[in-house]
Amino acid sequence: METPDNATEAPAPTGIAAQDWATASAEPQYRAAVVDLLGALAYGELAAFERLAEDAKLAPTLADKAELAKMASAEFHHFERLTDRLTAIDMEPTAAMEPFAKALDDFHRQTAPSDWLEGLVKAYVGDSIASDFYREVAARLDSDTRSLVLAVLDDTGHGNFAVEKVRAAIEADPRVGGRLALWARRLMGEALSQAQRVVADRDALSTMLVGGVADGFDLAEVGRMFSRITEAHTKRMAALGLAA
Repeated sequence: METPDNATEAPAPTGIAAQDWATASAEPQYRAAVVDLLGALAYGELAAFERLAEDAKLAPTLADKAELAKMASAEFHHFERLTDRLTAIDMEPTAAMEPFAKALDDFHRQTAPSDWLEGLVKAYVGDSIASDFYREVAARLDSDTRSLVLAVLDDTGHGNFAVEKVRAAIEADPRVGGRLALWARRLMGEALSQAQRVVADRDALSTMLVGGVADGFDLAEVGRMFSRITEAHTKRMAALGLAA
C-alpha cells in the first residue's frame, strides 16, 4: 500500500490514542473494533497479494513481472504480521477476516481490470484510498495497534512503479489517458462505497469512527476524513497524468 499524499504533522495523542493495547483493550467494544479493523486489513492484504500475483501474468516484460512478484511478496508479509497479531490477542485470524471477505471480493469482482494498465491504476488508486482510510483510523488507535497498522501500510513500491508505467503509456498514446481517467473515477466511487458499507455493517467499527469509542471522532470529522481522502485521490490522479 502507498504513502499518503495528504500527510500532515499529527497532534500529540490523547485518550485511547495515548494508551497501549493492554490498557485500551480492557474496553470490550474497543477490543471488538480493533479485531474488526485488523481482520479487514488482513483480508485486504491477502487480496492485494492475490491480485498482484495475477497482474504479474499480464506484465509485458520479464522485468515488470519480477517487480510485481516482489510487491506481492511484500503484501503477503504484511498479511502475516496482521494474522500473527490477531493470534497474539487470542483471536482466530480466519474468524476475524471472514466478515469482510464478501464485500472485498465483490469489490474486486466488480472492478476487475481488462488489461495491464487498468491493473496498475487499480492497485495505485484503489489501494491508496484504502490506505488513506486506515491511516485516518490509525490516529485514534492505541499506540501498539497504531504502530502495527502504519507498518503494514508501508509503500511496497507500487506507487512509483504505476506512475512511471502509466505516464509512459499515455505519452506513447495520449488516447489511453481518457480511458484510464474514466476507469480511475469508477474505482474511486466503488472504493468509497465499499468502505462505507463495511463500516456500516460492523457496529463496533462504526461506533469507533463516530466517537463512541475512539477519541476525537464525530460525524463532522468523518465527513472531513472522506474529504481528505478525496483530495489525496485528486493528487494521485495528477501524478498519473490523468484528470480527476
